[in-house]
Amino acid sequence: PCHMSRTGYQNITLVLGGARSGKSTYAEKLTIAAGTERVYVATAAQCDTEMDARIAAHRQRRGVGWTTVEAPRFGPKDVVALPAGQPVLFDCLTLWLAAAMEAEADWAAETTALIDALASHNAPVVMVSNELGMGLVPETPLGRRFRDAQGTVNQMVAAQASRVVFVAAGLPLSLKGAGPS
Repeated sequence: PCHMSRTGYQNITLVLGGARSGKSTYAEKLTIAAGTERVYVATAAQCDTEMDARIAAHRQRRGVGWTTVEAPRFGPKDVVALPAGQPVLFDCLTLWLAAAMEAEADWAAETTALIDALASHNAPVVMVSNELGMGLVPETPLGRRFRDAQGTVNQMVAAQASRVVFVAAGLPLSLKGAGPS
């Protein structure tokens, strides 16, 4: 069941927060602490100049020691291709979900398959996601469906993760598992 954490998922940490909360920076620090060679799974698609600038800023901030995998539709087959023993930063579930919904995929089934695959990776995995449920109710049906789906995805990952951290104003708050580092 989705509400119970299964064994073997101790390697997954979920970092939640709002836009510009500091969640990605915090998640990068966690991943850096886990190993000198790391994998960054980027789910953002380069679609306009503003997004291109955001992606470039993230790359520059990360610096050396990262292998970047750009995959908006990252899935279990991609997990198998990750370098063994290298910590993984998955940033972010929100853009991943948007791509899944745009493809009209069964995002709930894909979320379960992704969590299971990442749990089998033999190194720490840090997943980043936006907490959308604290703002205004979206005006459009699509916006409400996306907000609801994001809440469900976050709950699914949090149920399986051994550690969940909420970041606001750059400050981490431990929700589950060991406290912030």
